[in-house]
Amino acid sequence: MRPTAQCLAPGFFKRSLDEFKRLSAFALKLEGLSTPSKALPLIKFENPEDIQLCKRMSDRDIGGSSTVNFDYHPVTQTEPSHIRWHGTISTQLPKDQPHIQRTGYAGWRTLDRGSTIFGKSLWDVSLYGFLAIQFKSDGRKYFVNVQTESIVPTDIHQHLLHSKTPGEWETILIRWNEFVRTNHGQVVEPQREMLTQKVRTVGISLIDRIPGPYDLSISKMWATNARQDDEILQNVTGVVGGLPIWHSRQGDYEKALGRKVSGGFGERQGETIK
Repeated sequence: MRPTAQCLAPGFFKRSLDEFKRLSAFALKLEGLSTPSKALPLIKFENPEDIQLCKRMSDRDIGGSSTVNFDYHPVTQTEPSHIRWHGTISTQLPKDQPHIQRTGYAGWRTLDRGSTIFGKSLWDVSLYGFLAIQFKSDGRKYFVNVQTESIVPTDIHQHLLHSKTPGEWETILIRWNEFVRTNHGQVVEPQREMLTQKVRTVGISLIDRIPGPYDLSISKMWATNARQDDEILQNVTGVVGGLPIWHSRQGDYEKALGRKVSGGFGERQGETIK
């Protein structure tokens, strides 16, 4: 019997061993019967090689002129270790491709985590209430993107990355059930609940199509229940807050997407996450 190419892929056995350890700990601690207290890291930029865990994207993939740069910065007395994602947004259309009618976007996401002996390596965040992000923004309207192992593989769940203190480090907590389901930049109806048991990738995009420079630094992203024993949350610096999303997100989407959208945003009262 010959091993398949998938089994011979780099990291397959390590990922399988890590998944076995995770599942064993999950069963022994009966974590499925209680709310997890420890955070679940999704991406932490602690070493230069962590940049290789991300995929960069922009309209250059279709002939546009927007740029994407990733720079790693080690920890200092005033800043955590992080990546600086920066570049320039351009809405210039490619001259030799008349079928391209829209440019002016950039983004990045984590790579697919590969396969294990148990199947695809996915994040199960169903027992966590929030996605937490430590970041420093220039104030532009970025969107957080979450991709799941859904029936429609091109569906992306999005939420505005709201900055209260541009130019300073801050941490935002976003409820998983407040993400909006989109497909190719358009809000999709009906708004189904995100498949939080099978999260494939997380990332950030800039789709406001406003020409000019952008600059966003990210230290880490993790799933949390925002409890006192979340060690990651205890050690972050800057403002910790959230966005009263139910009253504001439709307007933000309309501005960012450059079009009107209808329905599907719920009738709840806004609430600030503390």
